Amino acid sequence: YCLGVGSGTDAIFLSLKALGVKQNDEVITTSYTFYATVGAIVTAGCKPIFVDINDSLNIDPDQIEKKISKKTKAIVIVHWSGYACDMTKIVKISKKYKVPIIEDACHGIKAKYNKKYLGTFGLTGCFSMHPLKNLNVWGDGGFLVTNSKKMFSKISLLRNHGLVSRDKCKIYGFNSRLDSIQAIVANNLLVKINKITNSRIANARFYDLHLKKIKQIIIPNYDLTKTKHVYHLYIILVKQRSSLMSFLQKNGIDAKIHYPIPMHLQPASKIYRYKRGDFPFTEKISKNIMSLPVHEFLSKKNLLFVIKKIKEFYEN
Repeated sequence: YCLGVGSGTDAIFLSLKALGVKQNDEVITTSYTFYATVGAIVTAGCKPIFVDINDSLNIDPDQIEKKISKKTKAIVIVHWSGYACDMTKIVKISKKYKVPIIEDACHGIKAKYNKKYLGTFGLTGCFSMHPLKNLNVWGDGGFLVTNSKKMFSKISLLRNHGLVSRDKCKIYGFNSRLDSIQAIVANNLLVKINKITNSRIANARFYDLHLKKIKQIIIPNYDLTKTKHVYHLYIILVKQRSSLMSFLQKNGIDAKIHYPIPMHLQPASKIYRYKRGDFPFTEKISKNIMSLPVHEFLSKKNLLFVIKKIKEFYEN
C-alpha cells in the first residue's frame, strides 16, 4: 500500500499515531538526523530515546538493544543521506523484542539494502518530496508505504480528519493529504527518478575518485557491496571546516553542514536532560562533516571546479 501525505514528517507522525502511541511512550532513534524526525516523535506524544551513530553515519545497531524498555513503542531509523542502516541487525532486534520499525527513508528513494528497497523493511517506510529531495514536488509533500492493511486503513483515516464519508467521522484525525497538484508534479518526475538517481551516484563516484587523494579529507565508511547509496547528500569529513566552507562559498560552491548541532544538544531537547558527551561519535562527526553539491544538474566541469577549489584551499 502507498499513501500520499502532507510531508515526510507527517508520514512518520501518522505512522506513530496509527500504532496507538500514548503520552510519554518511548521511541528509539538517532541523534544525528534532521529536526523533523525527532519533531514527529515528540508531537506524537513520545519521548525520543537517542542512540549514537557509527562510522556509517547511521544509527549504531549494537547500541539499540540496551535502550529498549517496557515503554519502547517503536524504533525510528533514519537512512541518512540515502545510505542504508544495517537492516540485518535492526530487523533481528525488532523481531526479538516485538518492537516495530518505522523507516525514515526521506533521503532514501530508490536506495537498497541487500537488493531490497529502503522503506520496505519496517512496518512503514516514510518518504519526503520536499523540493530538495531526489524525488521532489513544488512545495511540501510526502508518502508512506506499508504491507499492513491495518496500518493502511488507520492512516487513511488519520490523514483525512478521520472521515469515512463527507458526513461521518469515525475517529478524530488530522489534515495531511497530498495536494493533487503536488501529486501531478511527483508523477511527472517519477518517470525520471532512475536517471536522477544514476546521475547522483555518478557524481558521487567522481568526487570519491578525486577527493580520496586529499589527505585532509575522509570519505565515510560506506559498504557499497550490499547497499545502493542514492546520495541525497554527498558527505565528507574535513579539516579546517569553517575556513574551507567559507572559501568554497566565496567561490560560488554551495557547501553546507548537515548538521552542526546534534539533536540531543538542541535547545528543544533540554527537557530530556541529555548532555555533551552522551553520544561521542555523533558529536565528533558534527564538528568536521561537510556536504558538497551532488545533484543531477551538475556538469563534469562543475564537479572539476569543486575539486580544484578544495585542492587549492589545502595547498595554500
